[in-house]
Amino acid sequence: MSNTTDNTPVLKAQNLGIVFGGLKAVDSFSMEIGKSELVGLIGPNGAGKTTVFNLLTGVYQPTEGSFYLNGVKMNGRKTHQVVAAGISRTFQNIRLFKKMTVIDNVKVAMNMHMTYSLPASILRLPSYWKQEAEIEEKARELLNIVHLADKADFIAENLPYGQQRRLEIARALATGMKLLLLDEPAAGMNPTETAELLDIINDIRDRFQISVLLIEHDMSLVMKICERIQVIDYGVTIASGTPEEIANNPKVIEAYLGKDEEGGL
Repeated sequence: MSNTTDNTPVLKAQNLGIVFGGLKAVDSFSMEIGKSELVGLIGPNGAGKTTVFNLLTGVYQPTEGSFYLNGVKMNGRKTHQVVAAGISRTFQNIRLFKKMTVIDNVKVAMNMHMTYSLPASILRLPSYWKQEAEIEEKARELLNIVHLADKADFIAENLPYGQQRRLEIARALATGMKLLLLDEPAAGMNPTETAELLDIINDIRDRFQISVLLIEHDMSLVMKICERIQVIDYGVTIASGTPEEIANNPKVIEAYLGKDEEGGL
């Protein structure tokens, strides 16, 4: 087990890569994220952003390179092991338990933290009821943070789209992660919902002191919320820097707009 210090990055990816059928979907991807840092990962459609998330969460195993969570190597771990270690994510396409209530969607993510025994569960012993009450309370606290406390008993599929997005974030928080990966959390949201989401993400980062890696096509959101931004195109990093540096980077402008277009991000 690695010893960590305050200077140990929460995430350290070194030359991560993966090949599908001879095509390099991600090539030599490197990144470091410090404690409580909020970093953006952007690029055109098909650039490899979600593939990076899949590598960092054990959905895919890298064919080259390594990545570390608080100094501990994560290569070779399955998705549930990565989650247990402290990396959680949301998805580009919402993945909720749609027929379950809002609060049960959050509580199900806490299963790995339950310590009561099977007999205690079957016999409904005091240890069972005590822990169930604690989980219920924590789930309601998380719903309050994402402004869904009054929707706790709603069926998940009956929530408006923007609220389903926020529920997915609450469920990710319920795992007790150290690094939160958000895959296009503002997709399909109107400007009012996006502004509310921005406040929620900032609140989550400050409240829980977690690190956040964000994929997002809404560039106004990215520029407002991210401290650093890394840009990939065709699986290769083409730029990294502050929002201002990225907005004025010719390679980034070309990747998004093409050589013959004019304008900025």
